[in-house]
Amino acid sequence: MLRKIVRFVMFASLAFVLAGAGAWLWVERGAQGHIASAVKDAEPAKAGIVLGTSRLVRSGRSNLYFSHRIEAAAALFHAGKVEYLIVSGNQQNGGRKQGDYDEPADMRDALVAKGVPADRIYRDRAGFRTLDSVLRAKSIFGQDKAIIVSQNFHVVRALYLARANGLAFSGFAARDVPELYGVQVQAREFVARMGAVVDGLIGRRARVGGPMIALGREGAG
Repeated sequence: MLRKIVRFVMFASLAFVLAGAGAWLWVERGAQGHIASAVKDAEPAKAGIVLGTSRLVRSGRSNLYFSHRIEAAAALFHAGKVEYLIVSGNQQNGGRKQGDYDEPADMRDALVAKGVPADRIYRDRAGFRTLDSVLRAKSIFGQDKAIIVSQNFHVVRALYLARANGLAFSGFAARDVPELYGVQVQAREFVARMGAVVDGLIGRRARVGGPMIALGREGAG
């Protein structure tokens, strides 16, 4: 009986690793040639979509993923590569109440501190997942062409989801973090890419809809 259990666990573990590796490569393939790492190489678009993350890590120190994404988004704006920035993220994390945690507001404030005018920044408060952020850029903000801003591994997955939904977005890779700093994030990414493939295959939709917001015509929020 014990041998059967051990064999089952080993088989299940191997199947998981193989499925994850396949999903990783499939998602990577879909983003090839569509991500810039230098501002001069970024393809201009009306809007940049800055994918959300927390401003601080659990220890209370600054989150490098956050600060590097802000630097990248501000650089694109100041270089004239985008006219507007959509900061898309979550307002709840780890059980904290709304108001104590607000990724879109934190990103907006950080971008304003980098010299981006507040009226060029739009907050998407329903970017609960990467899929939501991507799909709502089209369904809420009307963007058929946009630049997704995050670290390279995250942009790859976002572009896969965009293109699986017929959106010709491009990506801009923010500066990465030291390897040991991002170990847990990279481990989660392995599972997230499997989820992304499933989402693309079944055509999963954004969790929340809403009225259209015309960039430049309606006030930034």
